[in-house]
Amino acid sequence: MSSLVSRRSFLTGLSIIGAAAVSACAQLPKQSLEVADSLNPPMPEQTPAPTVVAPAKPEYVSMYQAVEEDGYKLPAIPFAKVNEKFLRQVVDDPTGEKPGTIVVNTVDKFLYLVLKDGKAMRYGVGLGRQGYSWKGRAIVQWKRKWPTWTPPSAMISRDPKLEKWRQGMPPGVSNPLGSRALYIFKDGQDTLYRIHGSPDWKSIGKSASSGCVRMFNQDVIDLYDRVPGKAPLLVI
Repeated sequence: MSSLVSRRSFLTGLSIIGAAAVSACAQLPKQSLEVADSLNPPMPEQTPAPTVVAPAKPEYVSMYQAVEEDGYKLPAIPFAKVNEKFLRQVVDDPTGEKPGTIVVNTVDKFLYLVLKDGKAMRYGVGLGRQGYSWKGRAIVQWKRKWPTWTPPSAMISRDPKLEKWRQGMPPGVSNPLGSRALYIFKDGQDTLYRIHGSPDWKSIGKSASSGCVRMFNQDVIDLYDRVPGKAPLLVI
């Protein structure tokens, strides 16, 4: 009997020790947790870095601000949405032409007005089908402020809604020729090539379905004021 009690006591003791051992593996004592926390402190919360926005260049703000002229109101150009290379800027002249010459590069979609001292004023342009159709040397026969736009008969045939403008669309902010137009002649003949403003600022630097050489309205005004009559032109 005594040996049976002793055996039961022994097994009970083992059960208690085993339970304690399992309990110790399953959960660390509070003190051990505190020590672990001190060895592995929580990572501090990361504060997102503030977004840095480059300030707009003052010259672009003034270049592309809204313009009111002769009763017409041109909206400002959102130049921050435009690739900066297509914004008006003075660059080293890559053309080698004499000062006063206009050079249209139809590949890179730039228009250069050659200045003195090896510099040029560079403007971004957009090109329509007619803008690619002619290359060579010519002159600016005349210039017009707020020109009338007359769609060609072929264009009217493609889009009958233009019939109402067969005799000419009056000047205005929505006129496809924009605020200015330069008319290009060669050997006394109209090439039908035009450099003009455009109400569609998103077309600058791109190819369009129609039109010649498009510029921001604010840029074509600047070019118009710089270019004398009979200015030489080279389209490459």
